[in-house]
Amino acid sequence: MSRFKLFRLKNQMFFFNLIAISIGVSTIFILSYRSISPPTPEIERLTFRLALFFEPLAFMFIVAATLLFEHPIRRYLNFMGRKEAIPPEIAIKARQRLLNEPFFMIAIDFLLWLAAAAVYPISYYTYKAGEMIIGRALFQNILIGLITVTAAFFILEFVLQKLMVPYFFPNGGLYVTPKTLRIRIRTRLAALIIACNLIPFFAIIVILRGTYRADLDPAQLLDLLRPTLLANAIFGISVGIGLTILVSGNITRPLKEIIRVLKRVRDGYFDQKVRVTSNDEIGYTGDVINEMTEGLKERDKMRQSLELAKEVQQNFLPKTDPQIAGLDIAGQSIYCERTGGDYYDYLDLGDQHQGKIGIVVGDVSGHGISSALLMASARSSLRQRALLSGNIAQIISDVNRQLTRDVEESGRFMTLFCSEIDTRSQRIRWVRAGHEPAIFYDPATKIFEELKGPGMALGVDESWQYEEKQKLGLTRGQIIVFGTDGIWEAHNGKGEMFGKESLFEVIRQYAESSAKQIVAAIMDALNRFRHGAIPEDDVTLVVVKIVT
Repeated sequence: MSRFKLFRLKNQMFFFNLIAISIGVSTIFILSYRSISPPTPEIERLTFRLALFFEPLAFMFIVAATLLFEHPIRRYLNFMGRKEAIPPEIAIKARQRLLNEPFFMIAIDFLLWLAAAAVYPISYYTYKAGEMIIGRALFQNILIGLITVTAAFFILEFVLQKLMVPYFFPNGGLYVTPKTLRIRIRTRLAALIIACNLIPFFAIIVILRGTYRADLDPAQLLDLLRPTLLANAIFGISVGIGLTILVSGNITRPLKEIIRVLKRVRDGYFDQKVRVTSNDEIGYTGDVINEMTEGLKERDKMRQSLELAKEVQQNFLPKTDPQIAGLDIAGQSIYCERTGGDYYDYLDLGDQHQGKIGIVVGDVSGHGISSALLMASARSSLRQRALLSGNIAQIISDVNRQLTRDVEESGRFMTLFCSEIDTRSQRIRWVRAGHEPAIFYDPATKIFEELKGPGMALGVDESWQYEEKQKLGLTRGQIIVFGTDGIWEAHNGKGEMFGKESLFEVIRQYAESSAKQIVAAIMDALNRFRHGAIPEDDVTLVVVKIVT
C-alpha cells in the first residue's frame, strides 16, 4: 500500500465530514442569508469577529476529537500498510470504532452547532442586537446543524461502505461485531424524512424570521419573499430526489449482490460470497447467505464423499450371482440412503463346483456411513474366517468375538443369517444371529416354513456360542428366500405395512420362475405397494431355487 493511499484511508472520514459541514453552511448561505431585513454593518462586523474566534476553535475541536476517536483505526491501517500481522485486540477495537464513527461524527457536528446556537445569540444579546437578529442566529445555527448531520449521515455511510469496510471487513461480519451502533434501514428512512421535510420546514421558518418585521408594504414583501421561497422549494425537491436515489441505491445495491450469489447457488455453484459492506439487516442477510454457502459447500463435499462411499460399498456386494451346480441363485440390495447397513454375500466354502455354497444376509443397526463401516468390517472378518477350518457355527462365533471388541460401548450391533447349502447331501445348514428367519417354500405341498433357531445379534456378547441348525431332503423346485426386515416392514403412504403374507403371495405366484425373476417380482410388488412413499429401511433379498 502506497503512502498516499494510506494517508487517504486514514483521513477519508474526517475529510468527508468537513464536506458535510460545508454543505450545511453553504445551504444556509444560499437559502437564508439574503434576508429581506439584512443585518446592520455593526452586526456584520460582530459576526465576523465571532467567526474569527469560534471557527478555529471548532475546527481544532473536531480535529482533536476525530484523531482521538480514530486512534485504533489508524493503528490498524499502519499495520496493514507495513504488511504486518494485525493483533486481534487492535483489529476488534478498530472495527468497532469504524462502525461507530459515523454516529460519533454526527454527534460532534450537532454539538458544535448547538454551541454555535448558544454563542452567537448570547453575543448578539450582549451587544443588544435586537430580538429578530438573536432569533435568526439561533434558528440558523440549529438549521445548519440539522443539514450538517443529515448530510454527514448519508455521506459518511457511503464512504464507510464503499471505501473503508472492504479493508476492515474483507469477509463481512459487520452485523455480528459487538458494541456497535447499526445503520438500519428504518434509520435511513428516518434521515430521508428529516432531509426532505423537517429541514425545508425549518428553512422557511428562518426566512420568515427575517421578514415578518420588515418595514415594507405587504405587496413588496411578497414580491421579495416569493423568489426566496421558490428557491427553497426547488432546492428541497432536488435534495429529496438526490437523497432518494442515494438511499435506494444503498439498499438495492447489496440486494443485487445477494441475488447474484443466490443465482449461483441455485445453479449449483458455491464458490462466490456476498460482498457485505453494510451494518444493517441486508448486511446480516449477506452474512447468513455466506454461512449458508459454506454449509452447502461442506454438504456438497459430504455428498461427493457419500457417492464415493456408495461406490465402494456397492463393490463389497457380489457383482454377479454364483453359478452352482443344482442351484439357481439371485440377490439384490437397495439402500434407502446412499450408504446402508444391509449386507449379503456368497462364501466360498471350498466346494462350489460340487454344489456347495455359503450364503450370508446381514443387517447393521441404523443407516448411513457408520452402518456401512460396520458392515464392511463384518464382511472382512467373515470372509477371512470362512477361509479357515470349522463349521458355520464356529465361524460366526469367532466373527462375533472380534466384532464385539470393535463396537463395544458404541451400542452398534449386526443381525446375521448364515447358511450352507449342499446339493450333494440335499441339506441346508444355518446359524441365526438375531436375524429374521429365512423362508423355505415347497411348491409341491404349498407350505411355507421359517428356518428358525436361537442366536443373539453380533456385537452384543463376545462369549456367545452359536448353534447350527439343519434341514435335510432338499428337492427340485423348492425355494429358499433370505431377506431383511426392510421388505415386510415397508410402509406405504397410508401407514400400511407390506407384511410377510404379501411376500408369501408373490413367492407362491412366481414359484415356477427363475430366482432372478422372483427377486424382480418381489421388488416390483414392493415398489407398487409403496406407491412413491420414501423407503424407511434398506432392502436386501437373496433367492435360492433348487433345480436338481
